[in-house]
Amino acid sequence: MEGVIFSVKRFAVHDGDGIRTTVFFKGCPLRCAWCHNPEGLLKANQLAFMPDKCISCGECAAACPVSAHIIDSEKQTHVLNRDACILCGKCAKVCLGDALTYYGERVSVEKLLPRLLEDREFFASSGGGVTLSGGECLEQYAFCSELLAALKEENINTAIDTCGFVPREALDAVLPYTDTFLYDIKAFHKDVHIRCTSQSNRLILENLKYLDSVGAAVEIRMPFVPGYNDGEVGPIAEFLSGFSCITKLRVLPYHRYALSKYESLAMPANLPEVIPSKEQIAQAEACFRSYGLTVV
Repeated sequence: MEGVIFSVKRFAVHDGDGIRTTVFFKGCPLRCAWCHNPEGLLKANQLAFMPDKCISCGECAAACPVSAHIIDSEKQTHVLNRDACILCGKCAKVCLGDALTYYGERVSVEKLLPRLLEDREFFASSGGGVTLSGGECLEQYAFCSELLAALKEENINTAIDTCGFVPREALDAVLPYTDTFLYDIKAFHKDVHIRCTSQSNRLILENLKYLDSVGAAVEIRMPFVPGYNDGEVGPIAEFLSGFSCITKLRVLPYHRYALSKYESLAMPANLPEVIPSKEQIAQAEACFRSYGLTVV
């Protein structure tokens, strides 16, 4: 069995407790207006091109089997013909200026596991481990289950970062091997959630109830985006106050750092313009605390 990933990030400190290694899987069922990982939206392979990093070395053009790279070294111009590109990834492997990045690596558990165990000493000393993220990692839940089982055999702490818009069987497949779920709650009202993500939140809220019923440990994460879900803080806080599974909650301030990713992938970027102030974040955190939730 193989999974499709787009990145493995070592020394991650925002993807669960302690120092962690995070595996980012390709494919996501939501289309959040503020998505900061556009390279994780599609399960298909993708090639990112950043012209400002190109040094006109010509290595990519020499490696490309379909002549999709057109380089004029005198004018120092580089045009990528995406219509001709077959997404083989050969150009990214030889790029000397880091102008090309290939997203879409097929991995087996046997191939991936040694990479994830490289920092096990740091996991042990910091209370960290391995986090599966995305995209939405549970779109590939059979592979995730196999990988998590292998990690537990190595006594590695595990976490799943999920949007919750997944079938119940996906949760059941990973529950025996998952120490913590990092669970996104983006809105409480259905119409707001559809506007923000293109999907209803009914399944997400029901899945959270299910995790609570089976005694899973859950860290709630709320992306805070002014003009989109800033009015949802109170309703979300009231809803969450009835759960016993929630260990902590994080309010995640929206940012626009992903804009260059969209441009490099030739994907439309309709990112919100307004970023939250420190005061807005503090007010949201205070609201959650007023309902007895532990905010970190």
